[in-house]
Amino acid sequence: MNFRTAARFGLGYLSIFALLLGMWAGLAPRSFYDNFPGLGMAWISADGPYNEHLLRDVGSLNLALAVVLIAAFVTLSRELVIVAAGASLAWNIPHFSYHAFNTEGFDTADIAVNLGGLAISSLFPLALLYLAPKLELDGAS
Repeated sequence: MNFRTAARFGLGYLSIFALLLGMWAGLAPRSFYDNFPGLGMAWISADGPYNEHLLRDVGSLNLALAVVLIAAFVTLSRELVIVAAGASLAWNIPHFSYHAFNTEGFDTADIAVNLGGLAISSLFPLALLYLAPKLELDGAS
């Protein structure tokens, strides 16, 4: 796998999740609150009262992040990949930190899945920051 393919994989992964979270929270905030992440698990409702405004804002911010990630995916511009990775880290690191220190009310399996997924979502942007300078060396896609 060359650097460009690896970068596209990471950007694609992050884009898909930002789009899914953004559309679900933005368009159906009550469903997102009651059912996220799905498969019989409900992590958001276990962490505080329903707030439609906050959930719609989270959805909109995820959609905005998706726009930046998709632009980086399409162009593979070194600068835009760095910006997209930085924006993703700005969201994922505090999000991961919150969940790492607020596990009360969750069983071990939920904590492991939640933190594992958030860790992966933080590692992808770090990998993109490593790959970004190498994109121009790798040639056109």
